[in-house]
Amino acid sequence: MKKMVLTAFLGFSAIAFSQQVKNNPEVRETDKALLVQADHAELEAKKKAAEENSKLPKPYNPKADAEKDLQNLIAKAKKEKKNIMIQAGGNWCIWCLRFNNFVQTTPELKKMVDDNYLYYHLNYSPDNKNEKIFAKYGNPGDKFGYPVFIVLDKNGKMIHIQNSELLEEGKGYSLEKVKEFFNQWTPKS
Repeated sequence: MKKMVLTAFLGFSAIAFSQQVKNNPEVRETDKALLVQADHAELEAKKKAAEENSKLPKPYNPKADAEKDLQNLIAKAKKEKKNIMIQAGGNWCIWCLRFNNFVQTTPELKKMVDDNYLYYHLNYSPDNKNEKIFAKYGNPGDKFGYPVFIVLDKNGKMIHIQNSELLEEGKGYSLEKVKEFFNQWTPKS
C-alpha cells in the first residue's frame, strides 16, 4: 500500500511540475529577457575592449625574424651586461598591450627596464606563431596564456618564465608587483 501511495504521489508530482513549467509563459519571457541582457552586456564589454585596443600602441611585429632579432639582442646584452626581457603575446591581446603601455608610461618602470634589460616583443599570432622559438622555451603561452615573460641572461640562457596573471590588479597591473618582478631578474654583475 505504501508503495502504491508513494508511486501515485511521485507520478502526480511529475505531471503537475511539467504542467506548471509548460503552461507558464512568464518563465519563458523572463528567461529570454535575461539572455538578451547577458548578450547586451557581453557586446558592450567587447566594444569597450575594442575601443581600448585601438588606442594602445602595437609593439608586436608578426613579420619580424624573431630568431635573428634574439641573436642580435644576445650579442648586445653581452656587451651591455644586461638581461633580455621577452614579452610574448600579440597585438590582438588586450592584456599584452596594457602591460606594454603601463611600462612605457610609468617613468619608474621604464627606467628600470632601460637600465637593466633589452626588451623584446615576441609575436604570437595567426600570421606568425614563432613556433620554433616558443618550443625552445617550453611553449609557456600554452601553459600561462599571454602575455608571458621569458627572462634570458646576457648569454641567452633562460633564467625565468613569468605568468603575467600574477602581476595583475583589477583591469591593469600592480606597480609594486611589476617593480618586484623587474628587480628580481636584473643582471647580477
